[in-house]
Amino acid sequence: MRVTLLGAGSWGTAMAAQAARYLHEDDVCLWSRSPVQIQEIKQFGENRNYLPGIRLPTSLQLENDFSKAINRLDPSDLLVIATPMSGLSDTVRNILELASHPLNIIWLCKGLEPKTALLPHQVIEREMESHGRGLKHSYGVLSGPSFAHEVGEGSPCALTIASSSAGLCESVQNAFHHGNMRIYASDDLIGVELGGAIKNVLAIAAGIGDGLGLGLNARAAVLTRGLAEMMRLVKAAGGRAETCMGLTGVGDLILTATGDLSRNRQVGLSLAAGKSLTEILNSLGHVAEGVLCAPAVANLAARLGVEMPITATMCEVLSGKITPERAVQKLMGRNPKIEH
Repeated sequence: MRVTLLGAGSWGTAMAAQAARYLHEDDVCLWSRSPVQIQEIKQFGENRNYLPGIRLPTSLQLENDFSKAINRLDPSDLLVIATPMSGLSDTVRNILELASHPLNIIWLCKGLEPKTALLPHQVIEREMESHGRGLKHSYGVLSGPSFAHEVGEGSPCALTIASSSAGLCESVQNAFHHGNMRIYASDDLIGVELGGAIKNVLAIAAGIGDGLGLGLNARAAVLTRGLAEMMRLVKAAGGRAETCMGLTGVGDLILTATGDLSRNRQVGLSLAAGKSLTEILNSLGHVAEGVLCAPAVANLAARLGVEMPITATMCEVLSGKITPERAVQKLMGRNPKIEH
């Protein structure tokens, strides 16, 4: 089986390394739109911009020609989209214009489309309806608690592939379930996708609490009540609430909200320190999906009539309407509730 990964950022590079370590010679290809980046990876044997210090397998194929990266795949092979959520729509459209046969497509991005509040699989379905030319592609999301650098190092990790296609789930497991990486399968696309999106927003909230020195009790409250928000929205959107208790819900939430490698947590810490959002994002150098995702999650919740006070308050902080300190007062001043 051949695997092509589109996007040579930290996550795409780490997953390419994971597959290349265990599949046959030349079976794994990593594509980047930048010929300069490809040349630097070839020269140094690592992706110094996004995954420094991680030696990449010499069997990993590198490509900057998009057409070649797609056309090397047969119907039984695997295509992995490793772009940010903001690039998903254009990437899928470009894939569909080149595809001459059905493909197995998965994506690694977490979030909602900012303008439409569509989940990734809904973006995929929209593009397939417009540009699919009648081909029946299989698709799914690979998600879970994972920092790219640890995956690149080969440290233990567990992820979930969610798809309505059992065959696609098996292909993903064949590609990545090796060594210290475990891949579980699920058919709850909505639950897995929403868990991966909402946890980024909650990680910003947890970072704000920690940055303000509110203590471990406060962090536990944010994570627990945030998980309740996640479960409410997943159920209202048509997913299974119990999915939130797995790797892509509470597992990813714990990692992203407490791990210092988390960009979304760093956003919260920096907001608590009084930095502007523009300054924070410029200093990160990478995408913090929770910033764009927060208003999209809030919009989806409003459409479905779901109350999400932590998410709504984070939208106000990120838009500059209230300060982090005022956000805490607002959440703590809410009327008493019954816990369900």
